[in-house]
Amino acid sequence: MKASAFAYHDPRSCSDLVELLAKLDNAKLLAGGQSLMPMLNLRVVAPDHLIDINRIPELAGIRLAADAVELGAMTRQSDLLDSPDLAVAAPIFRAALAHVGHVQTRSRGTIGGSCCHLDPAAELPALCAMLDAEFDVVGAGGSRVVKARDWFKGYLESALDERELLRSIRWQRWSVGHGSGFSEYARRRGDFAIAGAAALLELDTEGAVRRAAIVVFGVEPSPVRLAQTERALTGRRLDSGAIAEAVAEARRLDPVSDVHVSAAYRRHLAGVVTMRALADAARNAEMPT
Repeated sequence: MKASAFAYHDPRSCSDLVELLAKLDNAKLLAGGQSLMPMLNLRVVAPDHLIDINRIPELAGIRLAADAVELGAMTRQSDLLDSPDLAVAAPIFRAALAHVGHVQTRSRGTIGGSCCHLDPAAELPALCAMLDAEFDVVGAGGSRVVKARDWFKGYLESALDERELLRSIRWQRWSVGHGSGFSEYARRRGDFAIAGAAALLELDTEGAVRRAAIVVFGVEPSPVRLAQTERALTGRRLDSGAIAEAVAEARRLDPVSDVHVSAAYRRHLAGVVTMRALADAARNAEMPT
């Protein structure tokens, strides 16, 4: 099948794009196109207007400050993977992006596209959930900031209105020397994850956990923070008992079943990837001097 007929638009600035969104009905934004183009060709979606946002340079870029990281929504996944500065500020991105698709798809796919499409198995939205990221959104009614806890509305559904666009994603930097761990299980390298987890740890001078963030994805329709475990870890060492508590919380999630695996198997995998991600984060974490 091929896409149904649509009008093509090619804005060159955010202001032009906002004007188009305000006046066009049934429009879709084309970023990397890795999800949208197959959906168009299968006629899962049939927009009257396709707005190509690839020639708006202000929407892309990696911007690092002393206390924060900001990523333009149109920043390519390959640029995130290859950035040495981002690897220092947030090494979890390099670990996660090694599992995202293949060279060809990473060269086109964008972080904004992934965070707007919100496939349950997508790695980048899960990282944003773990980092308590803020989503900078703009539309004809003005700009607003959406916190990560409000961004995820359900299966393939974000807080973004159809007449808005995502400009950038930002979060507060973790301390130098924090530990990060990432684990996912997929049938083949580059396939969608059946279950995955990521973890960040900061230690105090005694080696106890000062701060923790853990997310599980690919299990429920949206990424899930293991908030109970995060609170329980604060002030204690990450021993086998603490990891067992995290695994237990991961296995209390309500997993979906599909043609690939049963809910029971996905629940089991949630515990496995959580254990591996936490163990890796503990190995990488450095005590402050």
